[in-house]
Amino acid sequence: MNLSAIIPVYNSERSVAQTIESVLAQTYRDFEIIIVDDGCTDKSIDICKQFNDPRIKIVHQQNRGLAGARNTGIRHAQGEYLAFIDSDDLWLPQKLEKHLQHLEQSPQVGVSFSRSSFIDDEGKPLGIYQMPKLTEITPEYLFCRNPISNGSSVVIRRAVFEDIKFQENLYGEVEDFYFDDRFRQSEDIECWLRIALQTTWQIEGIPEALTLYRVNMGGLSANILKQYESWERILVKTQVYNPEFVELWGNKARAYQLRYLARRATRQRSPQMAVDLLHKAIKLHWRILLEEPRRTLISFGAAYLLWLLPQFVYQQLETFMMQITGASQKRRIQQEQIAKPSI
Repeated sequence: MNLSAIIPVYNSERSVAQTIESVLAQTYRDFEIIIVDDGCTDKSIDICKQFNDPRIKIVHQQNRGLAGARNTGIRHAQGEYLAFIDSDDLWLPQKLEKHLQHLEQSPQVGVSFSRSSFIDDEGKPLGIYQMPKLTEITPEYLFCRNPISNGSSVVIRRAVFEDIKFQENLYGEVEDFYFDDRFRQSEDIECWLRIALQTTWQIEGIPEALTLYRVNMGGLSANILKQYESWERILVKTQVYNPEFVELWGNKARAYQLRYLARRATRQRSPQMAVDLLHKAIKLHWRILLEEPRRTLISFGAAYLLWLLPQFVYQQLETFMMQITGASQKRRIQQEQIAKPSI
């Protein structure tokens, strides 16, 4: 078995069937699917059991969160390569094939990620993409901007996880850990940062948007503050094994994280919070205005316009801007695919 696809499942009865179907539809076929039942209380696992494919294995556990479910999947995986997909996201059919080509052509790359296309709760395309930097990703860049973007975009060599694993007794016995179960948010970036700081493996992306990432347009402002608190815990943990890195880049990374959360607050129609977060970002690291002026000014503009304009006017303006942005992003992806035909 060359690859293991790991699907953590927790109360995803509305979307999990589509997720599994997108994995089974891959053009690359030599893989197993490990579904981790993370203490589901709905019909998610009954839906999973309806798939009659010998490559599917279902593992049950009491709820441990996303990191804990991924770790359980890794422990059961047989593949040389490990791919992760959350139970509300989707893969395009060529995803695994493209990533394996990338990894086999680039032996120094340990983590291969793709761009992602946003979909809504109903699975409809929003027409916009995550457009991160793809190469020359340093630990500092990774921490400030997280180009990997989401956990459903990566295919990782098993050897990478062997290089970062640690042992803890969190549930009554000593186990191997890869993602940190103590993080119920920000577990992805914590793991990617450890890979970047503690190993020599390179992290690299491919141009295609091969992951369909489901965006929850709702949510509460309190969740944004909770996410920031969780993200701050990464600094505390990193400080233990690499204090120089945190000393050098901590405030810059905080500013970029605050800007990201301000954009989320804008999407959730919380203008006061968005403006406050942006002002805090500038206070911590004003150079963000020089380093990424366009993205920073757009963030400010969106937050203040949300504050000043009537809701229906802002909604129309936002829709128009998303259409322009999406068309521009799509052209760029197509151009980069043409320029890099070997992957």
